[in-house]
Amino acid sequence: MRQVKLPIEYDGLVFDEGLRLDVIVSQTIICELKAVELINPLWQAQILSHLKLTGLHEGFIINFNTALLKDGMRRYCVS
Repeated sequence: MRQVKLPIEYDGLVFDEGLRLDVIVSQTIICELKAVELINPLWQAQILSHLKLTGLHEGFIINFNTALLKDGMRRYCVS
């Protein structure tokens, strides 16, 4: 799925458009897609928060602004 909007429930309140995720793969992996020179440390905190809020365990930040795609991929996991 692309550009997924997920509701967030907090303290009995539901926020319909709480999270916007770039891509969810097979309902198990979150992928955040970027095309930048430097990865912002806030994006790491963002993907870790998204993993915790969704209950998913694995995510990637994929930066397409690299000579080799493997150099632009970072994997994040929560348990």
